[in-house]
Amino acid sequence: MMSQEIKARPDSPGEPSPEPTPAPQTRVNKTVFIGSAVGILAITAWAIVAPGNAEAVIGTLVSWVSVNMGWYYFLVVTLVVIFVLVAALTRVGKVRLGPDHSKPQFSMFTWASMLFAAGIGIDLMFFSVAEPLTQYLAPPQGAGETVEAARQAMVWTLFHYGITGWALYALMGLALGFFAYRHNLPLSIRSALYPIFGKKVEGPIGHTVDIAALLGTIFGIATSLGIGVVQLNYGLTLMFGLPENLAVQIGLIAIAVVMAVVSTVSGVEKGIRRLSELNVLLAGALMLFILIAGKTSFLLDGIIQNTGDVLSQFPGMTMDTFAYDRPDEWLSGWTLFFWAWWIAWAPFVGLFLARISRGRTIRQFVLGVMIVPFTFILLWISIFGNSALDIVMGGNTEFGEVGMNNPERAFYGLLEQYPMAPLIIAIATFTGLLFYVTSADSGALVMANFTSHLKDANSDGPKWLRVFWALVTGALTLAMLSVGGVLTLQNATVVMGLPLSILLLFIMYGLYKALKVESSRMDSYRSSLPGIISSRSGSEARGGRSWRQRLTHVLTYPGRKQAQRFIDEVARPALQEVHDELATQGADVTLTSGSAGPGGVGHVDLTVNLGSERAFKYQVYPVQYDTPSYALKSASTTDKYYRIEVFSLEGSNGYDLLGYTKEQVITDVLDHYETHLEFLHSNRATPGNTAITDDHLASDNWEADFTNTEERS
Repeated sequence: MMSQEIKARPDSPGEPSPEPTPAPQTRVNKTVFIGSAVGILAITAWAIVAPGNAEAVIGTLVSWVSVNMGWYYFLVVTLVVIFVLVAALTRVGKVRLGPDHSKPQFSMFTWASMLFAAGIGIDLMFFSVAEPLTQYLAPPQGAGETVEAARQAMVWTLFHYGITGWALYALMGLALGFFAYRHNLPLSIRSALYPIFGKKVEGPIGHTVDIAALLGTIFGIATSLGIGVVQLNYGLTLMFGLPENLAVQIGLIAIAVVMAVVSTVSGVEKGIRRLSELNVLLAGALMLFILIAGKTSFLLDGIIQNTGDVLSQFPGMTMDTFAYDRPDEWLSGWTLFFWAWWIAWAPFVGLFLARISRGRTIRQFVLGVMIVPFTFILLWISIFGNSALDIVMGGNTEFGEVGMNNPERAFYGLLEQYPMAPLIIAIATFTGLLFYVTSADSGALVMANFTSHLKDANSDGPKWLRVFWALVTGALTLAMLSVGGVLTLQNATVVMGLPLSILLLFIMYGLYKALKVESSRMDSYRSSLPGIISSRSGSEARGGRSWRQRLTHVLTYPGRKQAQRFIDEVARPALQEVHDELATQGADVTLTSGSAGPGGVGHVDLTVNLGSERAFKYQVYPVQYDTPSYALKSASTTDKYYRIEVFSLEGSNGYDLLGYTKEQVITDVLDHYETHLEFLHSNRATPGNTAITDDHLASDNWEADFTNTEERS
């Protein structure tokens, strides 16, 4: 909107109007694209040409990480959990990922479906049976095949798939969404470091960060896809007798890449969204079948006990480094692998979550990301894991051995124990394929965004670039499978997660600095509130109107002409007087206007530049709403009416100026200006500038913010 308008300064009417600013276009970030593509293709070629050497090098690196850096992984993920919970549960949790007036674009069900399907996938089917069986038969500590071992097996599985991982996703998504939608920075990893490095993130520092994040991300995705391929291969073996070999897996990768290309090219609102919703519905139906067809009472008991166990033991487990009896091989194969895997997926899933979460508060976002998917995971793992343990504890040790030694067969082995096994296996295979595709298409979309200069935070990378990354991800998955199968992919993920964990520490620090500024802003409103209330109280503040006149205004729903008349006869003259007085006092102040509002109604913007600190902005902007059915009087000839709202850099202040006199508008401007200066004063206790960007503006497209409601979905 505003980026297209022709702005004119009222204090220099003789000057020609400048040309409209050209609309930004999405283009490829050549440095990040070439750097990451060359790196990934080189690793892929190395794995194909010298598989033995690749496997040996990766094995050596993962052993070193396991022995020397295990404590570091535990510390980082614990700090992340604490950080995101503090951000959500303190007062900054009220801050929105966008302007103050913005609303979520997707309904809760659609949002939860998309974040769940993007964050996990077929690997949940893989580990929900295989890990409980493995931890029961060969636990890290104590004797296996006991009641206590069964109980702890479920706790370990839920611990690895639970709160910690989703906290990592929440941190990355929170940082990206906050800086992109509230501070108008690019939706990329580098933006989260802006409070630390400033404009340097636009150069080599930013390119390095984005390349590192993309390298880690593609290995995390490739690991999930590799797990999916071997499991789907076994499912097709059961259904059609196909062999379990690399040739079939190549075919599966090719099919999934084609489906991913079709899905990701159609975009978030169509392909990815619809697949995600279907995905969750099928997974839920499969879970309910096992619950009803199995030992329902036992499984319900297990859900309650597993929930209590994991919540009560979580604080101790999250810092348990096994210092006195360290099972290095178990740690690298389980806890460290999972932490590195979650970290590697964090940029990918975090960016995707930010992409679909504009308008949600920090509290809604963090608690939603940490609670909604984990609730489903808890139910899924409890039902499938306890069902598997019940079979083994009932005497079927062969099933347990197969599940531990051939984990890709564990899930299907469980389904074979139930009625209508062929049908259920077919549904499970199709569900797994959808999980596989939603991971691949979401990954291709996000990696295209990583390697692009997006025209705005709501746009996506070029379609050809999404296709490229879908193909490269398939090639990397194939290369790693040819080297040493799923184990090599797991080991590579542990190694690649290490540099990304360092990036998480910088992101937490950058977000901490930015949220301190938000806290100062809240303090300024609280300090200024008594004066604002006083200035707006009394009959003079109401323009001397009688109560009948005030009631008439409340019951009137103005049309376009009334809104434009108010802008021309009240708002613009009022802001002109303030502008002239500020200019006389020596302030660096500008007044701009345009006619790009809803229905062509104009708007007026007063901006006071304050050097390196955040500028003051008072924007009078028309907002169009549907006329309510209870409206008694309407000056509009359509089903729309107008409010003239005040916008600051953070968004709409949520009240209507229509009916104010010129003097009242001037008073309102001064109230806001005093509040802004109080904010700058409060923030002096926080090191660094209050400005995130030079043209700090949360959103120019105000009208879209008011139409992106929950009902839209």
